[in-house]
Amino acid sequence: MNIKYAQIIVNNRSSQVDRPYTYIIDEELKDIVKEGMRVVIPFGRGNKLIKGIVIKIIGNTPYKNGLKKVVDVLDDKPLISKKLIDLSIWMKEYYLSSYLDAFQPVLPPGDFKEINTFIELVDKKNHDNVNEEEAKIISYLGNKEKTLLEYCKKDLRINNINKILNDLEFKGIIETTIDVKTTVEKRTEKWIQILDTNLSLLDIYNNIGTRATKQREIMEYIFDTQDISFKELSKKLNTTLSTVREVEKKGLVKIYDKEINREPIKKDIKYYKKHDLSLSQKNIFNKIMNSIEKQSERNKFLLHGVTGSGKTEIYLQLVEEMLKSGKDSIILVPEISLTPQTIDRFVGRFGDLVAVLHSRLSYGERFDEWRKIREGKVKIVVGARSAVFAPFKNLGIIIIDEEHEATYKSSQSPKYNTIEVAEKRVELENGILVLGSATPSLETYYESLNGRFTLLELNERVNNYKLPEVVVVDMRDELNKGNKSIFSTELHNAIDENLKKGKQTILFLNRRGFSTFISCRNCGYVVKCNNCDISMTYHRNIHKLRCHYCGLSINPPNICPVCKSEYIRYFGIGTEKVEEITREFFPQARIERMDMDTTSKKGSHEKILGNMKDGNIDILIGTQMISKGLDFKNVTLVGIIAADVTLNLPDFRAPEKTFQLVTQVAGRAGRGEESGKVILQTYDPEHYSINFSKAHDYKRFYTTEISLRKEFLYPPFLSLISLLIYGENNNKVATAANEVYNLIIKDINWIEKDNIDKYIIGPYPAPLEKIKNNYRWQILIKSKEENLNILKSLLKRVCIENQYKLKIDDVKISIDIDPNSIL
Repeated sequence: MNIKYAQIIVNNRSSQVDRPYTYIIDEELKDIVKEGMRVVIPFGRGNKLIKGIVIKIIGNTPYKNGLKKVVDVLDDKPLISKKLIDLSIWMKEYYLSSYLDAFQPVLPPGDFKEINTFIELVDKKNHDNVNEEEAKIISYLGNKEKTLLEYCKKDLRINNINKILNDLEFKGIIETTIDVKTTVEKRTEKWIQILDTNLSLLDIYNNIGTRATKQREIMEYIFDTQDISFKELSKKLNTTLSTVREVEKKGLVKIYDKEINREPIKKDIKYYKKHDLSLSQKNIFNKIMNSIEKQSERNKFLLHGVTGSGKTEIYLQLVEEMLKSGKDSIILVPEISLTPQTIDRFVGRFGDLVAVLHSRLSYGERFDEWRKIREGKVKIVVGARSAVFAPFKNLGIIIIDEEHEATYKSSQSPKYNTIEVAEKRVELENGILVLGSATPSLETYYESLNGRFTLLELNERVNNYKLPEVVVVDMRDELNKGNKSIFSTELHNAIDENLKKGKQTILFLNRRGFSTFISCRNCGYVVKCNNCDISMTYHRNIHKLRCHYCGLSINPPNICPVCKSEYIRYFGIGTEKVEEITREFFPQARIERMDMDTTSKKGSHEKILGNMKDGNIDILIGTQMISKGLDFKNVTLVGIIAADVTLNLPDFRAPEKTFQLVTQVAGRAGRGEESGKVILQTYDPEHYSINFSKAHDYKRFYTTEISLRKEFLYPPFLSLISLLIYGENNNKVATAANEVYNLIIKDINWIEKDNIDKYIIGPYPAPLEKIKNNYRWQILIKSKEENLNILKSLLKRVCIENQYKLKIDDVKISIDIDPNSIL
C-alpha cells in the first residue's frame, strides 16, 4: 500500500508546538487531502480533536511509529496555494517568526478555524449520469439554500464523500463556496420574484383587481425583469414592503433574501482616460515589457521619477498588458489616504476587475474581497501592505508605489518588509516587481546601483511642468525680528496671496494634536503617560491629554503636581493648533485638517480628499498622510511649518526621513499648469537634508548620506537586527537583556573582541523606555551579509527556543530583522 503522510501546522500558539506534525493520510482520504487544506486531527495525550493546516504531503517519513491519522478534511479545495505556503515558510525562516504568525497573512482574513465550506445545488435538472451516492447527495440538497459541508457529512454518512462532491462539482451540478459562519453574517437584501412566468399581464391584472392600483403598478414594473431588489423597486415606485406582501398573498410573487457582496468601492467612479506616454515614459514602459517578453532574470525594477513625472500612467499601462496576457496584478500604496485616489484611477480604467484590500475595510468587506480574488472574479488588487499576499493564481506583476515609506515594514510578527516579500513572491510566481518613488530608500537605490534592481529614471514632470520653487525660511531670524507666530512673514503673505487668486494651499506639520506637551515653567515638570513614560499630547477639541502610544487620556492639570505652582504652560505645536491659528489669521478661508484624529471614521479620507479635489477647501492642514501621491491641480502653495520635527529624532534614518518628507510634500505643489511654490520653515537651514530637498537633488543627498552610513556601519553596508526585551518588571527585563547579550557575545566568533562594541550595541534602555506599562531594553546587532544566517540561528537558539534555559517567563523578546526605526 502506498501510504501518504501530511505535515500539519496545528492551531496552537505555544512555542513548544511550533513545528509541523506528521500524520498518516488514510486510503480513503489520500486523493482528497491537498496542501493548503484544513484538516481535523487528534492532538496531544488526550487526542483532543483540533484543526490544522496541511503544509506538505510526503511519501515517506522516518517517524512511522505511533503516528496518528487525519480524521477529517474541512475543505473541498485548498484555502492557500502551494506558492503561498512556500512564501510563508520562507517568511518564518527569514524573519524568525512562529509558523502560525508566518501563515496568518496568507490565510483568509480573520480566524481560519471559523471558515466553513457551503454546498449548493446549482443544476436542478440534468442528473442523468449520476450514480446512487451522487443521487443521494442531490436529493439531500434538494431545494435547500447553501448547506454546510459538515452538516452534509453528518446527515448522510457516505464514505469518501469529499471525492463524490468533487465529481459533482466537476459536472457542474453543485457549487462550493467558503464563508465565515460564526463571525460575519451574510449580508442580504429583500428581492421580489415573479412566481409564474407564463402568466400574461392581463391575467395578473385580473388576479389583482381594479382597485389595487399600486399592486398593479408593481407587477407592471417587474413584469419584464422577473426579479428585482425591493430597494430598487421602492426607490422607483415609492412603495412599501407591506404592499408587496399583499401581492405575495395573491400567489403572484415571492419575497426572498438574496446574499449581497459587501462592496468597499461604493461610489460611482468616472472613467479615467488613457494618456499617451511621453518619450521618457514610453522608454521605461518598453524596457519593462521587453524583460517580460524575453522572460529575463532581470525582473525587478526601481522607477525613480520626480514628483508629478507620470509614474501612475506607466503602472496603469503595465497592468493593461498583464490583463491582455491573462495575468493578475497587485498595486500597493503606503497610506490608506492614498488608496481612494489610486482606486479612482484603477477602477476608472479597469472597472469591476479591481478589488481593494486595506485595514479600513470592515471585516466582512475584507473577507468578500479576499474571496473574489481567490475565485478569480477580479484580476487587479489595490491596497496597503498586506495586499502583497492577495491569493491570485496567476500573478504577473507587483507594483509598490512610494517604496521608501516606513509603512511597508510590518510592526507585528512576522515583522516583514513588503519589498523583500514581494521579491520572493515574484521569484516564486515568475512575475515582475516594479518599485516607484521620487525619493527611493537609500538601501533600494544602493541595490539598484549594484544590480539587484534595474534602475529606470524619469527626470521631468508630465507636460514639462516645472518642479516648484522651494524657499527656505530661517525661523531664528523671524524670532529676532519679533515674529513669534508659527507663520513666517513670507508664508503668511503667500497664503493671503493664494487665497486672493482662488488657489489652494497645503500646510504640513508631521505632528498631530494641539500642543506637543504640557510643562511647569517653575520646576520643569512635564506631564507624562504613567503607562509609557512619554510626554502626553494635548488635544484641544476634547480638552484632554492623550498618549499616542497606548491611547490613555487624562484631564490636563491646572496646577503643577510636583511644586504646586500655577505656571502650567502648553509647549510645542501640532496640526490642531495650526488649524486654530490659521482660522484666526484667515477667517474667510475654508479650512480642513487631515490627520489620524480627523480620519478615524470610515470614509473620512475619501470625504476630505473629495472636497479638496472639488475645490471646496482653500487650505488643507495635515500630517505625513498628505505628503505623498495626492494630485490636486489647483494647489500652488505648500507650507512646511517645521521641517525639524523628524530631523531631530534619535534615529540614524532621521536625515533620510526628513529629505523624503520635505521632497514629497513639496511635490504636491504646481501639478497643474500654474507653477508651484514651497515655503520651508526651519531652525536648521544649513543641514544637508534641507539644502538638498530645496534643490530637489536626490543624487547629492544620496552621495552625502551613503558615505555617512558607510563610515558608521549602518545599512545598506551591514544588516541590522534589533532585539527588544520587555516586561512589567524593570529588574527582570534588565537581567534578561544582559544574559541574552552575554550568550550572544560568547557564541559570536567572527567579531574580534576589541570590535564587539562596534557591532553589538547595548544592552541599554530603549529610546522609548516604557510603553503600555512595559519596560523596554534594546540590543542592536550589526552583521555582514555572509554571517546573517549563522547569527539568526544563534538568536533562534537563545531567544526563541531558549536552549540555554534563561529565566524569561515574565519577559518577552521581539526580534526585528532590518528595523525601519530603532526608537
